[in-house]
Amino acid sequence: MKKTRFNETQILTILKEYEAGKTATELSREHGVSSSTIHNWQNKYSGMTAADIKRLKQLEEENSKLKRMYADVSLENTALKDLLTKKW
Repeated sequence: MKKTRFNETQILTILKEYEAGKTATELSREHGVSSSTIHNWQNKYSGMTAADIKRLKQLEEENSKLKRMYADVSLENTALKDLLTKKW
């Protein structure tokens, strides 16, 4: 996954400027992002604080870790079942 150039506080600052009345095209020129990126940020982060965004990132990381752990256990379980069902 591509790492963004902006951290959470910078994204919130840009969104506050957008809510204050600047247009998405002005902000995109200032910060070097597309206007669709600003709209996507608004859809994802509107109404959040920096602490909320950090907690969201932590939960996403934990969720992906748990999914990988489940996939590993499931694979091991399937391999063991295959081994036990074979006739010797």
